[in-house]
Amino acid sequence: MYWTLELASYLEEAPWPATKDELIDYAIRSGAPAEVIDNLEELEDDGELHESIEDIWPDYPRHDDFFFNEDEY
Repeated sequence: MYWTLELASYLEEAPWPATKDELIDYAIRSGAPAEVIDNLEELEDDGELHESIEDIWPDYPRHDDFFFNEDEY
């Protein structure tokens, strides 16, 4: 399983919190690429809710990880 910012962006509007099956259903309905669906299918199905993309991809860059000042733009 691998994630990129582009792939993760397809889950930004997902109905969090969500189960694995709900995320797969959302990805299919929203037209996400096959790589997103493949990554979601590789998740362990323990029946627990995923609260956010960070639960799926712990290294997901947060807004604070970018080094620019929004006030300048």
